[in-house]
Amino acid sequence: MKPGSVLAIYLLFWMLTLFAVLPFGVRTTREEGGEPVPGEADSAPANPMLGKKLLWTTVIATTLFALFYANYVNGWV
Repeated sequence: MKPGSVLAIYLLFWMLTLFAVLPFGVRTTREEGGEPVPGEADSAPANPMLGKKLLWTTVIATTLFALFYANYVNGWV
């Protein structure tokens, strides 16, 4: 497999995993017990924890890609 293809497929895994991980642990300002800022959406997260989510996304996407690549090389499926 060409390096460009490997990178493109990994980025697809990463982006799909990011969208799957984003909703976990999200609490709104009202759920945290505070008052929202005027003009803020009611569904806006109080603390989005993006650093943790990016780390988890990278770990999960790398694991899934490793399984995909092992399947590609070994022809399991």
